[in-house]
Amino acid sequence: MSRPRIVIVGAGFAGYRTAQILSRTARGRAEIVLLNPTDYFLYLPLLPQVAAGILEPRRVTVSLSGTLPQVKLVLGEAGRIDLDARQVHYTGPEGEGGTLSYDRLVLAAGSVNKLLPIPGVAEHAHGFRGLPEALYLRDHITRQVELAAATDDPKRCSSRCTFVVVGAGYTGTEVAAHGQLFTDAQVAKQPLRTGMRPRWILLDIADRVLPELDERLSRTADTVLRERGVDVRMGTSVKEATSDGVLLTDGEFVDTRTLVWCVGVRPDPLAESLGLPMERGRLLVDPHLQVPGRPEVFACGDAAAVPDLENPGSYTPMTAQHAWRQGKVCAHNIAASFGDGERQAYRHKDLGFVVDLGGVKAAANPLGVNLSGVAAGAVTRGYHLAAMPGNRVRVAADWLLDAVLPRQAVQLGLVRSWSVPLDTASPEVARVPGRPEAAGSSAGPSDTGGRPRKDQPDSEPAKTRSGGEPAKNQPGGEPAKNQPGGEPAKNQPGGEPAKNQPGGEPAKNQPGGEPARNQPITGPSDVAAPPDQPEPGPDVAPGPVRRTDRPSEGDA
Repeated sequence: MSRPRIVIVGAGFAGYRTAQILSRTARGRAEIVLLNPTDYFLYLPLLPQVAAGILEPRRVTVSLSGTLPQVKLVLGEAGRIDLDARQVHYTGPEGEGGTLSYDRLVLAAGSVNKLLPIPGVAEHAHGFRGLPEALYLRDHITRQVELAAATDDPKRCSSRCTFVVVGAGYTGTEVAAHGQLFTDAQVAKQPLRTGMRPRWILLDIADRVLPELDERLSRTADTVLRERGVDVRMGTSVKEATSDGVLLTDGEFVDTRTLVWCVGVRPDPLAESLGLPMERGRLLVDPHLQVPGRPEVFACGDAAAVPDLENPGSYTPMTAQHAWRQGKVCAHNIAASFGDGERQAYRHKDLGFVVDLGGVKAAANPLGVNLSGVAAGAVTRGYHLAAMPGNRVRVAADWLLDAVLPRQAVQLGLVRSWSVPLDTASPEVARVPGRPEAAGSSAGPSDTGGRPRKDQPDSEPAKTRSGGEPAKNQPGGEPAKNQPGGEPAKNQPGGEPAKNQPGGEPAKNQPGGEPARNQPITGPSDVAAPPDQPEPGPDVAPGPVRRTDRPSEGDA
């Protein structure tokens, strides 16, 4: 008799934990298949430290094959799920199609970037959901400071050293806190014009920083940010973004070359494509994490609307803590469906929250005890080391080195602005010329797998962080001039940004309410090439292209 096959879609917090527990309990009695676009699990909470140069990128990634030896890894992205035939159709990293049949299916696809209908944001902002975006931001910040130090124009120096972060939830707060320390350290070695220093602005339409947390944690974070010089503006957001800066809702125009979008996330559109009952883009499940009417289908993490038994009538929020715990319950209930043990409903107890503010500062309330300063910093780092499923020694070593050695502020140039567009449902993979989804973007509203096309923002209001195709006027730079075309690169730097990672802060109070429906879709091929240069395509490597829509200096 053949072994039953369990297919898990997504290796975020929920999917990874499900695979981990199942591999221990199955003991070879079932075939466990994990379908994921990349070969690692991304520990998203430490991503701001990658952007700030504290941690090397591989420190926040955990090898799937190395830590899940009893699980079969299939590299690819689910496009269409045939519930009646019990098959998952996917597209591999080189554009090849494939099909996986299953006896049990776990949908843990997580969440993707959220985009609000604000003019210019899709073209000029960058999200912060994955390694490609973190690597891009680190290079971009370093470049802006270097260019600012070299210019004699005070206005240009000021605009290059002004960094705007939208969204004062977990991610935005940590990005602004770490970013201010990072740029201050850079200008200490490479001074700007007399009297000038980097300026970080944190915006949110909410009335306080970290609005979803206890007010005492919010006050701690607000105090630390302001003491460092971060311009914290609550009740304010972006009204319009341009290549030269942003117009705020209070009427002020801020000259800047950097707009970081940390507003929130929305559930992966794969869940909506199933045609099953939904709750704000999330797949409705029962307390046992099973889809009603489809007992062979389970869902957990950001993609699932799980009833909150502690707060009847509501659903658990989209956080990493819930996703990790739901993965464990999901694994036990799958085992129970084969007669191994009893089913259990998902219940949770709040263990507290931690927010890393850089240096030795943090805000934390473990088990309800509010902490700040050095004590909170120690608890926060201890929590992350305990929660990470791997790389603990390497992370601790990087922290130690950062405490005694200066950071290396250099540009690697591995990720360009156009390769990490905001309006995308695949922030885990950096765009490259000739990539199948880019080459086929004109095929219609769905890809070869039948999934809603990734560069199309959905039309459902999203609960929580941000979101296509490369835009011509991204604030972070010109297109790479000599990027290889043809075959999609298998090992592009960046990797899994937590497409399936649970998001943190819900963007409850951001203006708008639904993703922009008609954002222009542009790409590298939209930049006019000289008459003697062939159009880039799957089999033609793009040659040097001169941008005509902006000055050539830097990565403006």
